[in-house]
Amino acid sequence: MPLLTCSAQSCIYNKGMNCSRGDICVEGRQAHTPQDTCCDSFEERTKYGAENSLGHASAVIDIDCKAETCIYNEECRCTAGKVGISGACACEPQETECSSYRKG
Repeated sequence: MPLLTCSAQSCIYNKGMNCSRGDICVEGRQAHTPQDTCCDSFEERTKYGAENSLGHASAVIDIDCKAETCIYNEECRCTAGKVGISGACACEPQETECSSYRKG
């Protein structure tokens, strides 16, 4: 499982740059750049929503990868050693990206 660092601090699953969801899905089927990808599991933390209490934040996480053109995609699973999800000011999944994406 990849080591994940997530800067999308407005995500309900983000706890200290780690993820409490347990697994995430990166979209970007025909991506050519990191900007063509997104964390489809992103869910905005609103002032009306509380932090997710479903799990403990972890730096190691399963990543389902739909970015078919990424060199780390192996049968829709991410095989990168380290993955970065960017999106410090994100309000929706499309405002995030997998900064570790590398076109194969």
